[in-house]
Amino acid sequence: MPPSPSWASPLRIFEQDLLRRGSSPLTVKAYTTDARQIARWFEAERRAPSDVDAKAVRRCLAAVAARGAAPSTVARKLAAARALFAVLREHEIVSQNPAELVCAPKRSAPLPRVLDAQQISRLLEAAGSEALGLRDRAMFELAYACGLRAAELAGLDLTDIDYDGEQVRVEGKGSRTRYVPIGEIAQQALRVYVLRARGELLAASGHHASAAPDGRAPDGRALFLSRSGRRLRAADARRRLRALALRSGTPGRVHPHALRHSFATHLLDGGADLLAIQQLLGHSSVSSTQVYTRVESARLRSAYARSHPRA
Repeated sequence: MPPSPSWASPLRIFEQDLLRRGSSPLTVKAYTTDARQIARWFEAERRAPSDVDAKAVRRCLAAVAARGAAPSTVARKLAAARALFAVLREHEIVSQNPAELVCAPKRSAPLPRVLDAQQISRLLEAAGSEALGLRDRAMFELAYACGLRAAELAGLDLTDIDYDGEQVRVEGKGSRTRYVPIGEIAQQALRVYVLRARGELLAASGHHASAAPDGRAPDGRALFLSRSGRRLRAADARRRLRALALRSGTPGRVHPHALRHSFATHLLDGGADLLAIQQLLGHSSVSSTQVYTRVESARLRSAYARSHPRA
């Protein structure tokens, strides 16, 4: 159901603010979805935005938890509420942010999934030598070599690869641009894909054809193309990596972020400092990068437990 008049305008303002700040489409969708759900709950209590206080926010989150939501889901709803009321305060729709006074639930932070070097080699070698296989090999070599997100891979243009400078220009979260070095193996995989496969994929679309029913037209600028010559989407990259994982016998669910986590963890294992890894990953704060020290600590504890006679 559409929101009531008292909430419709604030929700539009919130979405427009997210877009203005350069938030990714996934972030905008997640925050606006949570904000609409929160608004509906307050509407049921007949509360306008200016009538919401900290007690009401706590009751809303308690209702979410009572439906069996995990602590991480409750924490995400609280983050959306804080962001929503922060924007409404900036626009003088509310006088204070009631969600700031509410504590987030305690939650366990799972360690990132990390693949070892042999698993990554088997995964990449499973790509094959046909056009789509060469594309996948280049795409995931680049993802692991540079620690790129799925959306960042999908957004790359041909001109973003600087072979002479041995680096890639990446448009990250919040429209922040960074330049990441590319190793020789990833460069070679990219060259093979561009010379032997990309033209074939682009030709399959007719290149000058009009937009397809899904609205995506052939894209001569995009680095990674779909079977029909259109820019590959982040969801396509995730799907192709899952297929490679099954083909290579890699256990568990593998997604592009696992390659990103492996990139950061292997750099840390090799002696790179956290600040350098932070810049390579495009994290706005080093606190986001510190999770990889927990991975290293867990690995050392496991090695200790296996090896020390009095562990």
